[in-house]
Amino acid sequence: MIPSGLPARKTLEAEGVVVIGKERAQRQDIRPMRIAVLNLMPEKITTETQLARVLGSTPLQIEMTLVALETHKPKTTPEQHLLDFYQPFGKIKNQKFDGLIVTGAPIERMPFEDVTYWRELGHIFDWSNQHVHSTFNLCWGAQAALYHFYGIPKHILKTKKFGVYDHKVLDHTSLLMRGLNDVIAVPVSRHTENRKLDFNNYPQLQILMDSVEAGICMVLDPEKRHVHMFNHLEYDAETLKDEYLRDAEKGTPPLMPEHYFPKDDPTKKPISRWRSSAHLLFGNWLNMIYQATPYDINQIGQE
Repeated sequence: MIPSGLPARKTLEAEGVVVIGKERAQRQDIRPMRIAVLNLMPEKITTETQLARVLGSTPLQIEMTLVALETHKPKTTPEQHLLDFYQPFGKIKNQKFDGLIVTGAPIERMPFEDVTYWRELGHIFDWSNQHVHSTFNLCWGAQAALYHFYGIPKHILKTKKFGVYDHKVLDHTSLLMRGLNDVIAVPVSRHTENRKLDFNNYPQLQILMDSVEAGICMVLDPEKRHVHMFNHLEYDAETLKDEYLRDAEKGTPPLMPEHYFPKDDPTKKPISRWRSSAHLLFGNWLNMIYQATPYDINQIGQE
Protein backbone atom coordinates (compact mmCIF):
# COMPACT_ATOMS: atom_id res chain seq x y z
CA MET A 1 0.00 0.00 0.00
CA ILE A 2 1.71 3.17 -1.25
CA PRO A 3 0.32 6.56 -2.31
CA SER A 4 -1.16 6.39 -5.81
CA GLY A 5 1.05 9.19 -7.18
CA LEU A 6 4.35 7.95 -5.78
CA PRO A 7 6.84 7.58 -8.68
CA ALA A 8 7.71 4.08 -7.46
CA ARG A 9 4.20 2.85 -8.25
CA LYS A 10 4.60 2.65 -12.05
CA THR A 11 7.95 0.92 -11.75
CA LEU A 12 6.63 -1.67 -9.30
CA GLU A 13 3.51 -2.37 -11.35
CA ALA A 14 5.63 -2.86 -14.47
CA GLU A 15 7.70 -5.42 -12.55
CA GLY A 16 4.63 -7.33 -11.40
CA VAL A 17 4.76 -6.25 -7.77
CA VAL A 18 1.24 -6.28 -6.35
CA VAL A 19 0.31 -2.71 -5.43
CA ILE A 20 -3.14 -2.14 -3.95
CA GLY A 21 -5.27 0.82 -2.94
CA LYS A 22 -7.09 1.46 0.32
CA GLU A 23 -10.48 0.24 -0.93
CA ARG A 24 -9.13 -3.16 -1.96
CA ALA A 25 -7.07 -3.39 1.21
CA GLN A 26 -10.14 -2.80 3.37
CA ARG A 27 -12.06 -5.57 1.57
CA GLN A 28 -9.37 -8.07 2.58
CA ASP A 29 -10.45 -7.59 6.22
CA ILE A 30 -6.99 -8.03 7.74
CA ARG A 31 -4.80 -5.60 9.63
CA PRO A 32 -2.02 -4.32 7.38
CA MET A 33 1.50 -4.29 8.76
CA ARG A 34 2.59 -0.67 9.15
CA ILE A 35 6.19 -0.03 8.07
CA ALA A 36 7.71 3.45 8.45
CA VAL A 37 10.70 4.42 6.30
CA LEU A 38 13.03 7.19 7.47
CA ASN A 39 14.71 7.93 4.15
CA LEU A 40 18.01 9.79 4.66
CA MET A 41 19.39 9.14 1.17
CA PRO A 42 19.79 12.06 -1.28
CA GLU A 43 18.25 10.13 -4.20
CA LYS A 44 15.01 9.62 -2.32
CA ILE A 45 12.84 8.43 -5.22
CA THR A 46 15.37 5.72 -6.12
CA THR A 47 15.55 4.54 -2.51
CA GLU A 48 11.76 4.58 -2.15
CA THR A 49 11.43 2.32 -5.17
CA GLN A 50 14.11 -0.09 -4.01
CA LEU A 51 12.58 -0.48 -0.55
CA ALA A 52 8.99 -0.67 -1.79
CA ARG A 53 10.09 -3.44 -4.16
CA VAL A 54 11.48 -5.71 -1.43
CA LEU A 55 8.69 -4.90 1.00
CA GLY A 56 6.24 -5.97 -1.68
CA SER A 57 7.77 -9.43 -1.95
CA THR A 58 5.39 -10.93 0.61
CA PRO A 59 1.70 -11.91 0.48
CA LEU A 60 1.22 -9.90 3.68
CA GLN A 61 -0.46 -6.52 3.38
CA ILE A 62 2.12 -3.76 3.94
CA GLU A 63 1.34 -0.09 4.48
CA MET A 64 4.48 1.99 3.85
CA THR A 65 4.76 5.42 5.47
CA LEU A 66 7.57 7.73 4.35
CA VAL A 67 8.97 9.83 7.20
CA ALA A 68 10.98 13.05 6.97
CA LEU A 69 13.24 14.70 9.53
CA GLU A 70 12.14 18.08 10.83
CA THR A 71 15.64 19.48 11.43
CA HIS A 72 17.03 18.78 7.96
CA LYS A 73 15.86 19.79 4.49
CA PRO A 74 17.25 17.71 1.62
CA LYS A 75 18.66 19.67 -1.31
CA THR A 76 18.36 16.99 -3.99
CA THR A 77 14.64 16.14 -3.77
CA PRO A 78 11.87 18.45 -5.05
CA GLU A 79 10.09 20.07 -2.13
CA GLN A 80 6.72 19.19 -3.64
CA HIS A 81 7.62 15.49 -3.59
CA LEU A 82 8.37 15.73 0.12
CA LEU A 83 5.14 17.63 0.77
CA ASP A 84 3.08 15.13 -1.24
CA PHE A 85 4.49 11.86 0.06
CA TYR A 86 6.42 12.36 3.32
CA GLN A 87 5.12 12.82 6.85
CA PRO A 88 7.22 15.00 9.21
CA PHE A 89 8.30 12.96 12.22
CA GLY A 90 6.32 15.23 14.53
CA LYS A 91 3.12 14.26 12.71
CA ILE A 92 3.56 10.50 13.21
CA LYS A 93 5.32 10.40 16.59
CA ASN A 94 2.14 9.39 18.41
CA GLN A 95 1.48 6.49 16.05
CA LYS A 96 2.60 2.86 16.36
CA PHE A 97 4.38 0.87 13.63
CA ASP A 98 5.18 -2.79 13.18
CA GLY A 99 8.51 -1.92 11.56
CA LEU A 100 10.85 1.00 10.96
CA ILE A 101 13.55 1.16 8.28
CA VAL A 102 16.30 3.76 8.71
CA THR A 103 18.36 4.17 5.55
CA GLY A 104 21.98 5.13 5.12
CA ALA A 105 23.25 8.62 4.35
CA PRO A 106 26.36 9.86 2.46
CA ILE A 107 27.93 11.30 5.62
CA GLU A 108 29.66 8.24 7.01
CA ARG A 109 33.11 9.84 7.37
CA MET A 110 31.72 12.58 9.63
CA PRO A 111 31.74 12.07 13.41
CA PHE A 112 28.20 11.22 14.46
CA GLU A 113 27.94 14.24 16.74
CA ASP A 114 28.82 16.58 13.84
CA VAL A 115 25.77 15.49 11.84
CA THR A 116 23.27 18.36 11.91
CA TYR A 117 20.32 16.09 12.64
CA TRP A 118 22.08 13.75 15.07
CA ARG A 119 19.97 14.85 18.06
CA GLU A 120 16.70 14.31 16.19
CA LEU A 121 17.84 10.93 14.90
CA GLY A 122 18.76 9.86 18.43
CA HIS A 123 15.30 10.93 19.56
CA ILE A 124 13.75 8.78 16.80
CA PHE A 125 15.86 5.78 17.84
CA ASP A 126 14.64 6.19 21.44
CA TRP A 127 11.06 6.76 20.26
CA SER A 128 11.19 3.48 18.34
CA ASN A 129 11.64 1.52 21.59
CA GLN A 130 8.04 2.24 22.55
CA HIS A 131 6.42 2.84 19.17
CA VAL A 132 7.95 0.24 16.82
CA HIS A 133 8.00 -3.54 17.10
CA SER A 134 11.18 -4.08 15.01
CA THR A 135 13.70 -1.86 13.23
CA PHE A 136 15.84 -2.54 10.16
CA ASN A 137 18.78 -0.12 9.95
CA LEU A 138 20.77 0.11 6.73
CA CYS A 139 24.42 1.11 6.11
CA TRP A 140 25.15 4.40 7.95
CA GLY A 141 21.77 4.03 9.66
CA ALA A 142 22.98 0.74 11.15
CA GLN A 143 26.27 2.28 12.28
CA ALA A 144 24.37 5.22 13.80
CA ALA A 145 21.99 2.92 15.71
CA LEU A 146 24.83 0.79 17.11
CA TYR A 147 26.68 3.91 18.20
CA HIS A 148 23.54 5.41 19.76
CA PHE A 149 22.48 2.30 21.68
CA TYR A 150 25.88 0.80 22.55
CA GLY A 151 28.60 3.33 21.78
CA ILE A 152 30.05 0.95 19.15
CA PRO A 153 32.31 3.03 16.86
CA LYS A 154 32.75 3.00 13.11
CA HIS A 155 36.24 2.97 11.61
CA ILE A 156 37.32 4.82 8.46
CA LEU A 157 38.76 2.54 5.77
CA LYS A 158 41.96 3.42 3.93
CA THR A 159 40.18 2.62 0.66
CA LYS A 160 36.46 2.63 -0.04
CA LYS A 161 34.97 -0.87 -0.02
CA PHE A 162 33.07 -0.91 -3.30
CA GLY A 163 31.70 -3.84 -5.26
CA VAL A 164 29.78 -7.10 -4.87
CA TYR A 165 31.28 -9.54 -2.38
CA ASP A 166 30.50 -13.06 -1.25
CA HIS A 167 29.09 -13.20 2.28
CA LYS A 168 28.76 -16.27 4.47
CA VAL A 169 25.53 -16.93 6.36
CA LEU A 170 26.60 -17.82 9.91
CA ASP A 171 23.31 -18.94 11.47
CA HIS A 172 20.64 -20.60 9.36
CA THR A 173 18.45 -21.15 12.45
CA SER A 174 17.71 -17.41 12.60
CA LEU A 175 14.33 -16.52 11.10
CA LEU A 176 16.09 -13.77 9.15
CA MET A 177 18.39 -16.25 7.42
CA ARG A 178 15.78 -18.90 6.56
CA GLY A 179 16.18 -20.15 3.00
CA LEU A 180 19.28 -18.14 2.14
CA ASN A 181 22.19 -19.93 0.50
CA ASP A 182 25.30 -20.65 2.57
CA VAL A 183 27.10 -17.92 0.60
CA ILE A 184 25.32 -14.97 -1.02
CA ALA A 185 26.48 -12.01 -3.09
CA VAL A 186 25.90 -8.59 -1.48
CA PRO A 187 26.57 -5.10 -2.93
CA VAL A 188 28.84 -2.97 -0.74
CA SER A 189 29.54 0.76 -0.94
CA ARG A 190 31.08 2.39 2.13
CA HIS A 191 34.08 4.27 3.44
CA THR A 192 33.80 2.90 6.98
CA GLU A 193 33.40 -0.42 8.76
CA ASN A 194 32.43 -2.01 12.05
CA ARG A 195 34.88 -4.50 13.53
CA LYS A 196 34.23 -7.77 15.33
CA LEU A 197 36.39 -6.78 18.31
CA ASP A 198 33.98 -3.95 19.09
CA PHE A 199 31.18 -6.49 19.63
CA ASN A 200 33.03 -8.61 22.20
CA ASN A 201 31.40 -6.87 25.17
CA TYR A 202 27.90 -7.26 23.72
CA PRO A 203 27.00 -10.99 23.65
CA GLN A 204 23.36 -10.07 22.90
CA LEU A 205 24.45 -8.88 19.43
CA GLN A 206 24.59 -11.76 16.95
CA ILE A 207 26.64 -11.47 13.76
CA LEU A 208 24.53 -13.23 11.12
CA MET A 209 26.59 -12.58 7.95
CA ASP A 210 30.15 -11.58 7.20
CA SER A 211 32.67 -11.60 4.38
CA VAL A 212 36.38 -12.35 4.16
CA GLU A 213 36.80 -9.35 1.82
CA ALA A 214 34.17 -6.92 3.10
CA GLY A 215 33.86 -7.71 6.82
CA ILE A 216 30.67 -7.77 8.88
CA CYS A 217 27.42 -7.45 6.95
CA MET A 218 24.57 -8.02 9.39
CA VAL A 219 24.04 -7.92 13.15
CA LEU A 220 20.88 -8.82 15.06
CA ASP A 221 19.79 -7.78 18.55
CA PRO A 222 17.05 -10.37 19.26
CA GLU A 223 15.93 -8.72 22.51
CA LYS A 224 15.38 -5.28 20.97
CA ARG A 225 14.39 -6.83 17.59
CA HIS A 226 16.91 -4.55 15.87
CA VAL A 227 18.44 -5.61 12.54
CA HIS A 228 21.60 -3.79 11.46
CA MET A 229 22.84 -4.35 7.89
CA PHE A 230 25.89 -2.41 6.71
CA ASN A 231 25.51 -3.30 3.02
CA HIS A 232 22.85 -3.05 0.32
CA LEU A 233 20.86 -6.09 -0.78
CA GLU A 234 18.08 -3.67 -1.77
CA TYR A 235 20.21 -2.16 -4.58
CA ASP A 236 19.20 -2.46 -8.23
CA ALA A 237 21.54 -4.14 -10.70
CA GLU A 238 22.87 -0.79 -11.94
CA THR A 239 23.07 1.16 -8.66
CA LEU A 240 26.83 0.65 -8.28
CA LYS A 241 27.29 1.55 -11.95
CA ASP A 242 25.44 4.83 -11.41
CA GLU A 243 27.67 5.59 -8.44
CA TYR A 244 30.77 4.74 -10.48
CA LEU A 245 29.65 7.09 -13.28
CA ARG A 246 28.87 9.91 -10.81
CA ASP A 247 32.38 9.57 -9.38
CA ALA A 248 33.81 9.68 -12.91
CA GLU A 249 31.93 12.91 -13.65
CA LYS A 250 33.67 14.59 -10.71
CA GLY A 251 36.91 14.55 -12.67
CA THR A 252 38.88 12.16 -10.49
CA PRO A 253 39.65 8.58 -11.52
CA PRO A 254 36.73 6.53 -10.13
CA LEU A 255 37.25 3.40 -8.07
CA MET A 256 36.23 0.34 -10.09
CA PRO A 257 33.62 -1.72 -8.21
CA GLU A 258 35.04 -5.18 -7.56
CA HIS A 259 33.38 -8.39 -8.81
CA TYR A 260 30.67 -6.33 -10.49
CA PHE A 261 31.07 -5.46 -14.17
CA PRO A 262 31.38 -8.50 -16.48
CA LYS A 263 35.12 -8.98 -17.05
CA ASP A 264 35.68 -5.70 -15.15
CA ASP A 265 34.53 -3.83 -18.23
CA PRO A 266 32.40 -0.78 -17.27
CA THR A 267 30.89 -0.69 -20.77
CA LYS A 268 29.22 -4.06 -20.14
CA LYS A 269 25.81 -4.26 -18.47
CA PRO A 270 26.04 -5.47 -14.85
CA ILE A 271 23.71 -8.21 -13.67
CA SER A 272 22.12 -8.75 -10.28
CA ARG A 273 23.35 -11.81 -8.42
CA TRP A 274 21.56 -10.81 -5.20
CA ARG A 275 17.94 -10.04 -6.14
CA SER A 276 16.44 -13.29 -4.83
CA SER A 277 18.42 -12.95 -1.58
CA ALA A 278 17.08 -9.42 -1.10
CA HIS A 279 13.46 -10.47 -1.51
CA LEU A 280 13.95 -13.46 0.78
CA LEU A 281 15.72 -11.46 3.50
CA PHE A 282 13.14 -8.66 3.68
CA GLY A 283 10.33 -11.22 3.42
CA ASN A 284 11.90 -13.05 6.37
CA TRP A 285 12.02 -9.82 8.37
CA LEU A 286 8.37 -9.09 7.67
CA ASN A 287 7.42 -12.65 8.56
CA MET A 288 9.45 -12.39 11.79
CA ILE A 289 7.48 -9.26 12.69
CA TYR A 290 4.18 -10.84 11.70
CA GLN A 291 4.77 -13.81 14.01
CA ALA A 292 5.24 -11.61 17.08
CA THR A 293 3.72 -8.15 16.62
CA PRO A 294 0.48 -7.54 18.58
CA TYR A 295 -2.73 -7.75 16.56
CA ASP A 296 -3.82 -4.59 18.39
CA ILE A 297 -1.17 -2.22 17.09
CA ASN A 298 -1.67 0.04 20.11
CA GLN A 299 -0.14 -2.71 22.26
CA ILE A 300 3.27 -2.21 20.59
CA GLY A 301 5.76 -1.00 23.17
CA GLN A 302 3.92 -2.87 25.93
CA GLU A 303 5.09 -6.37 24.99
